[in-house]
Amino acid sequence: MATCTPKNILITGAAGFIASHVANRLIRNYPGYKIVVLDKLDYCSNLKNLLPSQSSPNFKFVKGDIASADLVNYLLVAESIDTIMHFAAQTHVDNSFGNSFEFTKNNIYGTHVLLEACKVTGQIRRFIHVSTDEVYGETNEDAVVGNHEASQLLPTNPYSATKAGAEMLVMAYGRSYGLPVITTRGNNVYGPNQFPEKLIPKFILLAMRGKTLPIHGDGCNVRSYLYCEDVAEAFEVILHNGEVGHVYNIGTKKERRVIDVAKDICKLFSMDPETNIQCVENRPFNDQRYFLDDQKLKNLGWSERTIWEEGLKKTIAWYTKNPEWWGDVTGALLPHPRMLMMPGSRHFESEDGKVPSVSNTPRMIVPTSKSFISPLKPSFKFLIYGRTGWIGGILGQLCEKHGIPFEYGRGRLENRASLMADIQNIKPTHVFNAAGVTGRPNVDWCESHKTKTIRTNVVGTLTLADVCRQHELLMMNFATGCIFEYDAAHPQGSGIGFKEEDKPNFIGSFYSKTKAMVEELLREYDNVCTLRVRMPISSDLNNPRNFITKISRYNKVVNIPNSMTILDELLPISIEMAKRNLRGIWNFTNPGVVSHNEILEMYKTYIDPNFQWMNFTLEEQAKVIVAPRSNNEMDASKLKKEFPELLPIKESLIKYVFEPNKRT
Repeated sequence: MATCTPKNILITGAAGFIASHVANRLIRNYPGYKIVVLDKLDYCSNLKNLLPSQSSPNFKFVKGDIASADLVNYLLVAESIDTIMHFAAQTHVDNSFGNSFEFTKNNIYGTHVLLEACKVTGQIRRFIHVSTDEVYGETNEDAVVGNHEASQLLPTNPYSATKAGAEMLVMAYGRSYGLPVITTRGNNVYGPNQFPEKLIPKFILLAMRGKTLPIHGDGCNVRSYLYCEDVAEAFEVILHNGEVGHVYNIGTKKERRVIDVAKDICKLFSMDPETNIQCVENRPFNDQRYFLDDQKLKNLGWSERTIWEEGLKKTIAWYTKNPEWWGDVTGALLPHPRMLMMPGSRHFESEDGKVPSVSNTPRMIVPTSKSFISPLKPSFKFLIYGRTGWIGGILGQLCEKHGIPFEYGRGRLENRASLMADIQNIKPTHVFNAAGVTGRPNVDWCESHKTKTIRTNVVGTLTLADVCRQHELLMMNFATGCIFEYDAAHPQGSGIGFKEEDKPNFIGSFYSKTKAMVEELLREYDNVCTLRVRMPISSDLNNPRNFITKISRYNKVVNIPNSMTILDELLPISIEMAKRNLRGIWNFTNPGVVSHNEILEMYKTYIDPNFQWMNFTLEEQAKVIVAPRSNNEMDASKLKKEFPELLPIKESLIKYVFEPNKRT
């Protein structure tokens, strides 16, 4: 086992949560070590976290940024630094969706500055780089063996991507310049001093205030939690016994669903989980599970000491004793806090909208259409619901591309008060509703979740329409054309499509029933523009919601002509429709129909010449699905008249989908 006895240690980010516990532990246990702390005192840092060490003769604090090469080089030389423990980073995933460049600057560029300074000075004996379990990406739900240190890195969000990028630099400097590097990848950590943007302190402070605990999505995401002192001990072990060039997972095999964490906190506060836990809109790409193999670190002599129940009680006791530790953190306690990350201060998006917000739109493929969107006057501002959805995400990207001010709604559609708050804070000129339940992974889900489907598709949509009407706002509502099926008046192959005024005739699925129901009721609202989308397709052939992606992965498909919506062409049109204040019902499809086989023939021609598929009948299909599917042709002449440039479905498929993805 390798051993190392440092003399002068630089710990970056040690006014933050984990690093402060490490610094305090080392200063307490090793009075012969000089500990220099470098921290720029960002929003999630607090000098009070270092109070136990501030009177110690072997402690020194320097306020500064790791991105400052001059400062870092000076400190290494002036303080004779021989060991670096690099914790400083932007770490909150939600923030990374809205301000990803800040994460690149801190997590990658800052790390690069440190590495280069180590190379230049040539005096570093250990460089311990602190990474995260999220670099491995999502672990399969049924996996019984965790990710080991040699597992592939597959980050899924901007935060973890920057941490993975930083790791690559660390590894490169180790191999190219012989820098003595060690990397750690840790599970979630909890305990005293943690800034309340994170799950456990947020829930504790909300419970202390008698507020409901917001759960992203359904709360079934699984996480592993380690108590902060156990993690500090792990770093102590790695500092002294870790081998240069190695990676160490710091983890636990004890996993908990987020919903169970909330229930445990409710229990300790004598709160009823049924009435004090609220499911809110999920964040983008919320990985289901991270699971680590921690045997390598155990071989160095470390093991988890603090059981969950004990650690949680200690944490609650600390926050109860120190409720004002972080000052006013009202903004951090929101279900989806958005922060402007500026050194030395905390700036939350306020409820009155006085602090400019940053969009936390997930990156998605943006339609490359020359577009129907004409320049907007500064007086336009869009409020979009459905941030984590496919259409909602692309709408945000389109707004960014064309310089249209917009924000995503934070309220739940069925909660009238939260919608009112969104409108009062954001002050939009138009509202886009791209939120709704279509099923996971398909509409069959709705058959066994009927009340949830009603709550969103009917109650939520009607509530939003009514709130918009009260504020004299136009609501662009993304609906569905899957409320019709071929009949005697509209036979398959006849070219006679269903018009906007036709009454729905398809009741085969519960999803379609709810959409038909709400469309009929929305006819009474003159402030609503209903867009009937069908079998949406985009140029992003990796998106599992893309109709082409779906059928190209099926073993067998039916072969029926249908009207479809090419999002790359039509979503820009929806923004232009808002500009023109168009209202009423619109068949939001490309003119004409295309069959499954015709699409797959194009797929074979443009994408995969070896692709093969088989057909089966509707009767055979019925045996493998729960709810019947809608098949129909929509009459798009009304939309074509308003937008003469609109391409027929087959031409649009080639131009916007297959040509951009053509493989030569």
